[in-house]
Amino acid sequence: MPEPVKKAVSAFAKKPKTQEAEEGSSVVFEAETEKPDAKVKWQRNSQDIVGDSRYAIAADGNRHSLTVKAVTRDDAGSYAVIAGGSKVKFELKVTSKPEAPAEAPASEPGTANVEPEPEPAPASSPAAPAGNVQEAPPAEDGHAPDTRQDLTGLFTEKPQSGEVTVGENITFVAKVNATSLLKKPTVKWFKGKWMDLASKSGKHLQLKESHDRNTKVHTFEMHIIAAKANFAGAYRCEVSSKDKFDSCNFSLTVHEACTTESLDIRAAFRRTNEGGKKKSGPSTSSTDGNEDSGELDFSTLLKKREAVQANTDSDVDVWDILHRAPASEYEKIAFQYGITDLRGMLKRLKKMKKEEKKSEAFLKKLDPAYQVNKGHKIKLAVEVANPDVEVKWLKNGQEFQPTGRFQFNPCYNIIIINMKHSTKSVIHISSLCLFLCLIITSKYIFESVGNMRYLTINHCSLADDAAYCCVVGEEKCTTELFVKEPPILIVKNLEDQMVMKGERVELECEVSEEGANVKWEKDGVELTRDESFKYRFKKDGCKHVLMINEASKDDCGHYKVKTNGGESVAEVLVQEKQLEVYQSIADLTVKAKDQALFKCEVSDENVRGTWYKNGVEVKADARINITHIGRIHKLTIDDVKPEDEGDYTFVPDGHAFNLSAKLNFLEVKIDYVPRQDPPKIHLDCMGRTAESTIVVVAGNKLRLDVPITGDPAPTVIWTRAEKASCVKPEGEEKGRPATSWTVKDGDVVTEGDGRVHVETTKGHCVFTIEGAERQDEGVYSVVVRNPAGEDTADINVKVVDVPDPPQIPRILSVGEDSCVVQWDPPLFDGGQPVIGYVLERKKKKSYRWMRLNFDPYPETTYEARRMIEGVPYEMRVYAVNSIGMSRHSPASQPFVPVAPTSEPTGLCVDDVSDTSVSLRWRPPERVGAADLEGYGVEYCKEGTDEWIPAIQGLTERTSLIVRDLSTGDKLQFRVRAYNMAGPSAPATLAQPITIREIMQRPKIWLPRNLRQTLIKKVGDTVNIVIPFQGKPRPKVTWSKDKEPLSSAFASVRNSETDTILFIRKTERKHSGRYDLQVQIENVEDTACVNLQIVDLPGSPEALKIVDVWGFNVALEWKPPKDSGNCEITGYTVQKAEKKTMEWFTVFDQYRRTHCVVSDLIMGNEYVFRVFAINLVGLSPEPCNSKDGVYIQKTGIVYKPPNYKDHDFSEAPKFTHPLVNRSVIAGYNATLSCAVRGIPKPKVTWYKNKMDITNEAKYRMLSKQGVLTLEIRKPCPFDGGVYTCKAVNASGEDVVECKLEVRPQIAKEEKKEEKKQKA
Repeated sequence: MPEPVKKAVSAFAKKPKTQEAEEGSSVVFEAETEKPDAKVKWQRNSQDIVGDSRYAIAADGNRHSLTVKAVTRDDAGSYAVIAGGSKVKFELKVTSKPEAPAEAPASEPGTANVEPEPEPAPASSPAAPAGNVQEAPPAEDGHAPDTRQDLTGLFTEKPQSGEVTVGENITFVAKVNATSLLKKPTVKWFKGKWMDLASKSGKHLQLKESHDRNTKVHTFEMHIIAAKANFAGAYRCEVSSKDKFDSCNFSLTVHEACTTESLDIRAAFRRTNEGGKKKSGPSTSSTDGNEDSGELDFSTLLKKREAVQANTDSDVDVWDILHRAPASEYEKIAFQYGITDLRGMLKRLKKMKKEEKKSEAFLKKLDPAYQVNKGHKIKLAVEVANPDVEVKWLKNGQEFQPTGRFQFNPCYNIIIINMKHSTKSVIHISSLCLFLCLIITSKYIFESVGNMRYLTINHCSLADDAAYCCVVGEEKCTTELFVKEPPILIVKNLEDQMVMKGERVELECEVSEEGANVKWEKDGVELTRDESFKYRFKKDGCKHVLMINEASKDDCGHYKVKTNGGESVAEVLVQEKQLEVYQSIADLTVKAKDQALFKCEVSDENVRGTWYKNGVEVKADARINITHIGRIHKLTIDDVKPEDEGDYTFVPDGHAFNLSAKLNFLEVKIDYVPRQDPPKIHLDCMGRTAESTIVVVAGNKLRLDVPITGDPAPTVIWTRAEKASCVKPEGEEKGRPATSWTVKDGDVVTEGDGRVHVETTKGHCVFTIEGAERQDEGVYSVVVRNPAGEDTADINVKVVDVPDPPQIPRILSVGEDSCVVQWDPPLFDGGQPVIGYVLERKKKKSYRWMRLNFDPYPETTYEARRMIEGVPYEMRVYAVNSIGMSRHSPASQPFVPVAPTSEPTGLCVDDVSDTSVSLRWRPPERVGAADLEGYGVEYCKEGTDEWIPAIQGLTERTSLIVRDLSTGDKLQFRVRAYNMAGPSAPATLAQPITIREIMQRPKIWLPRNLRQTLIKKVGDTVNIVIPFQGKPRPKVTWSKDKEPLSSAFASVRNSETDTILFIRKTERKHSGRYDLQVQIENVEDTACVNLQIVDLPGSPEALKIVDVWGFNVALEWKPPKDSGNCEITGYTVQKAEKKTMEWFTVFDQYRRTHCVVSDLIMGNEYVFRVFAINLVGLSPEPCNSKDGVYIQKTGIVYKPPNYKDHDFSEAPKFTHPLVNRSVIAGYNATLSCAVRGIPKPKVTWYKNKMDITNEAKYRMLSKQGVLTLEIRKPCPFDGGVYTCKAVNASGEDVVECKLEVRPQIAKEEKKEEKKQKA
């Protein structure tokens, strides 16, 4: 058997790990290799690292290190260390130094930046650029955030959700690293599910893109300017590049502004042009004097007042009240809620009533939305008013036709409509028929049953996620259907594979749905189609296959397939291709001048080799010919000479084994001897010895070729033990010897056996056994005999075979990703010593076994690693000797790799007594995949190493009292957690514990509710529990009012930690002070509890009528003698007419002992009664008045109330001032202002402080407080200062402006030009 090739799973014994470092510091990565002379290469971003001033590379035996000095942000990235065929990747993360405290912290990168809306800058200064998110300083903690969020995605920085106030700005940033991309990435921004924001760019939305050539990072920004409330919602950012895609979801929250815009009454009075649009410009209003330039708009003022008024009562829906109220109440409601625009209110109400017009075509419409799982069916139903009306169904606004339709009419006819051939078949069903079932497997089905119309959608897919509309005439109802895609589950998991180098690997899994998308990963890195066509992805229905062409050692690792509903992992091991020998070269014995041919056949036809003779390479010449045809290699030696004798070896190139054979040269001597020659056996020509041992592999041919001489031809007898065969050739005249069989004291050996053949030729006797077996082993004797004598030789034949399979393996222990397996050697070693064992493992649910070692392992205990925690495995073993490999052993019992838990935490001592210790601990921080079975507690005496279990078995609690300990012993305690993997590391106490009682001062822990007086009602149960402490157990004493407490009065029960005072049924006598004393020797502690037992009060006394006047009666009474052991909280006074004697409460919880009862009815006679009230309730019996009171009838004089008139007077005040004007001479000009005042003020106009009331050139107008001065065709002399003065009895107010009149220069110049031309 050729020697198998060794393949190391990993060249590293210790791998470097990802580290973080601050800027300016140094960081060291360390790795250890299995072999001390291994060559190690370090890389950064797939580029080799050479030692220089920044990087220091060191090697000490099998220890290797990489030091990065003076770390900068450019040093961050992915690093790798390579040794042989193993490559380990790790990362360096660089954080910024903490900022000074004076600097304001900035938000982290990737978060939304909310900034106030910038004020408009002057035209001369450039606009300040928007805040750049990617250059934001580090966060408050001083560490730069790691922007490499997902190694498998395209985003290096994803947009984060943000919040903004209405009117402010916000920016969302996404970054993509294009280092590994062949094409520039494309980014799309979406709002909601489908709205593409690229078409919405404008005033409020701007999309920007930038590219850094040094880092090859593309930055995409979305700026939202002056955010509005409807901008809130869910957003999505998608990036794609060729066949790669990634997306990220985020949200925007828009808050309402906190401050309300103040009402500017002057801004409300603005002019509007004919179209009703606002006239833009400075605050000086229009600059022309045209009458039609605009008119004052007061509606804005009214609307702002309406808005301010509406905000004062936002909880009331005014429109709902107006909608329900009659038209006659509109004005009253509008005045109540501050609505001044009555015309606008009526228009809105009219529109609301039109919108609520009841549908004439539909009795029941579709719901706003429906949801259905993918692959299921859904039925949409509407009810129409006319049962004979036809409906249309629309999908996303486009009408679609059904593939099947049902229609039922009241005559029990089923009308089947064939949509393809437009034919109709009517089947009449008699009244005796019950049902007719039609099964139609179609996508869309329309049904019509009376007034109901149904749309059935079978096998819903994502294409059915759309808006659907039902149209009847001019009316329609709309709904939206959402198709929910269920999670994709992995039905058939991946299986581990071991392949030869250069072979093709196929990893296959099966998912729950056809056409589903899956993601493949290798060691956590996503796999994609690359240019070398290394990986291929295949979909066949529910099956997904990952194909790896020409597997190499770099393809070893864990491969994972992911869906949105699960994942599966498998391990791929690539082994060097092992060369198999189909035919080995055999020893040759050749005579002189004959031809010697060495021939071998191997499994790989591409493998070349070299021939050696006694260690020296054989070169081809005239006699020696070397050929290689396919898998067959030949060495031919013509005209053999004595010097050609020797050991010949064939060594395949690239493989660590060889094939050897020996060439024996047979020298032929010609002697003239007489005819009588005694027989002679020629064995072992080289050693000249007659006894030898022949080793044959079981199953191979055993061929014993014995050279013999003798004349005449001798008889040959072969014997093994007591068995013999005799072969004698016939005369030479027949040309060839004859063979006969005889029996010699034993069994008969005949050709009928089929395995044993004996034949003789001239000079040779051959004994052959086809397919040697173990029972063929032994000493074979050959005897040659003729008349001249005889010769004998013994040949020892040993049959060797592969060993028997080892015994069933046993799992000794398991770890987090490993297990220790042990087995017994095979019962029979096959005749050759066992040189080692080969182990295999597989997952329990899999059918593929994975080999763990390729070199025979000499021991019978093996630690298997690189398993997945929590997955069941099985193990089996092969035995290997020099002949080959045995059959596999039976599989071991299934086991699950799990790690022991971490040690319990927080082990401490709660209490110590003379014979016990109370321990307490917390569960371990890491439990692992297996459940926690319990805790084991042990103790050890100081000075010994014997740990004694504190309890039998395990405890599930995290506390334990260890009892029956010896007083005075010093004990150390430890606690271990147990799971399937065994015990964890122990948690021990810091120092031993001495078992003895510790003196503890007595202390009473009086509960907070007992520090005040405890009030109970008569008949209640009292149960007072008061904890205390003290060691040894203290003496507890109760007393009441300084007298010992008897057991007949109250029950007392004491324990080691508390005392209980119990009264089953309280009485008034139980009230008082209870004292508790806790005493240990001469040390004591005391506490007191005040108990108050309360009862209903007695009746008030001496209720009498003090005075009667008008409709009033004055009553007076005395408090009750018995207050019920608590304070009287009030009285209840009641009255009753003597005719009916129905009692009515006048006062409740009345505190005084006298009152006046008013509003009595004249002509009636009244009686009165009073109840006392305390904490418990009303007194059982009232106190009644002895005599009644009769209310006399007297005259009634009405005195009207006096009201003071309200003063509505108000001094004049101009609400809108005069505005400076500049007009052109010859055109009418107006000056306007607004004034208010009560009573109506007298208005006087002045020009340059001269009264112009009586001037004919001026016209003064006043309407609803708006004052207008019209100047007819002013001339330059009419310019000046105009003043308006308003006066009434409460005061006066003045407002003024300047008027400038410009001459008509243009007209005079035109006239002069005309004159000159004429």
